[in-house]
Amino acid sequence: MLLFAGLGNPGAKYAGNRHNIGFMAVDEIARVHRAGPWRRRFQGEATEAVIGGERVVLLKPETYMNESGRAVGEAMRFFKIALKDVTVFHDELDLPPAKMRVKFAGGNAGHNGLRSISALCGNDYRRIRLGIGHPGARELVHGYVLNDFGKGERDWVEDLCRACANNADLLAKADDVAFQNKVHLAMEGRGWGDVKRLGEP
Repeated sequence: MLLFAGLGNPGAKYAGNRHNIGFMAVDEIARVHRAGPWRRRFQGEATEAVIGGERVVLLKPETYMNESGRAVGEAMRFFKIALKDVTVFHDELDLPPAKMRVKFAGGNAGHNGLRSISALCGNDYRRIRLGIGHPGARELVHGYVLNDFGKGERDWVEDLCRACANNADLLAKADDVAFQNKVHLAMEGRGWGDVKRLGEP
């Protein structure tokens, strides 16, 4: 059994935030792979799907971003899921918009959701880094990630989430390189090869 966790903040107030792209990706995976209804479990919302022949628990922690590890840890313990079988989808400031990279273990680059998971569960899990771009100055980061994607950004967000969902079977098989390549090709094919952050010249 595998665990795919998307990171974000709960509630309608945050639903469209850049910080919530992890929730958006997992929602799309659930839709594409015909998961059951979301249920309140493990201090979050959870459902299950069969992806690439593997049984996968999909989880959206409702603990707020900074406490994401509590929900992830509870789901792991309940299903006896090893840390290496955990995949976390999250927003990534250090990647340009519409880009995606897979990373296993390593640092958390100041991401509070990842920091919580690493502190409570360990560090050796897979991260799906969903690029949202950087606002340009450190003091602008908080407002930037907690603002909604702009109207001009929503198409690439939907395409990126769909590309992740359409190729999630490769993640379930731990074929990280193929997953990353397929998502990259899908985004190139949709014309998102050189997306600038909203407002850039």
